[in-house]
Amino acid sequence: MGKLIRAISQNWAAVCWALDSTDMVATLERYHQPSAVVTAAAGRLLTAASIMGSMLKVEEGSVTLRITAGGPVGSLIAVSDAGGNARAYAANPIVELPLNDKGKLDVSGAVGKKGNLFVVKDLGMGEPYVGLVPLASGEIAEDITSYFAVSEQIPTVCALGVLVNPDLTVKAAGGYILQLLPGAREEDIARVEQNTMSLPSVTQMLTAGMTPEKIAEKTLEGMAPRILDSRTVEYRCGCSRERMAAALRSLDAGELRAMAEEDGQAELCCHFCPNRYTFTKEELLEMIAEKTLDSGEDL
Repeated sequence: MGKLIRAISQNWAAVCWALDSTDMVATLERYHQPSAVVTAAAGRLLTAASIMGSMLKVEEGSVTLRITAGGPVGSLIAVSDAGGNARAYAANPIVELPLNDKGKLDVSGAVGKKGNLFVVKDLGMGEPYVGLVPLASGEIAEDITSYFAVSEQIPTVCALGVLVNPDLTVKAAGGYILQLLPGAREEDIARVEQNTMSLPSVTQMLTAGMTPEKIAEKTLEGMAPRILDSRTVEYRCGCSRERMAAALRSLDAGELRAMAEEDGQAELCCHFCPNRYTFTKEELLEMIAEKTLDSGEDL
């Protein structure tokens, strides 16, 4: 389980969400078995999606983050519910690149630097909100910061990190998003800038034993922060046999008939987890019959 907390300064000038997503990103790595740089990229996006999902005001809402930038990883997608439970995948999970000029995993090289970040917020009230911003760097944290500044006009600091062991397992992962609230004064802004610029990286703080509470308190140091709430979050996939059946039913009768006659079955694989769902020839023929009855066509 991951741990996600929300803290606010005493004068309500700034709020911070901080997340230890180590277990969540470890599950992602176990499910998809990506290369190290893809684990870092997908883990960062997963962490951001979890925090942004928890910001939603409706219980049935969801947030989808998608990056397409032409890098070798292809599309990168993360989805979170309003509880902060999230899932993610990369179109190409195996990308091997040299370390960057800082001696670290080259996330922007894998993701690409010339593309877009799409943010889709589904609040369950008709058409979802869709935001789009050009990538700021491809490092993901800077791109999330840019999204909030451009699309939502909210001054934001975002920091994300994933530390991968030599055996490709996840040693630490997490992040925080800090936002200034209406009425923040110049001295509040200066304090937040000073605090965040002096902090070590997220993975350094986590491996040193700092909890999400301590990380949030450090971002709001000198502003008498207090913890508003705390929750456990997890890597959670929403796939089910019923949803896969609905996807099959969305196909036309000809496509279903081809599967039934040529393959004798249909096997659907979830993008986000290892689950596979097999539908027999008889089940496919039943779907065809349902469609023809609904349309009034002959079998």
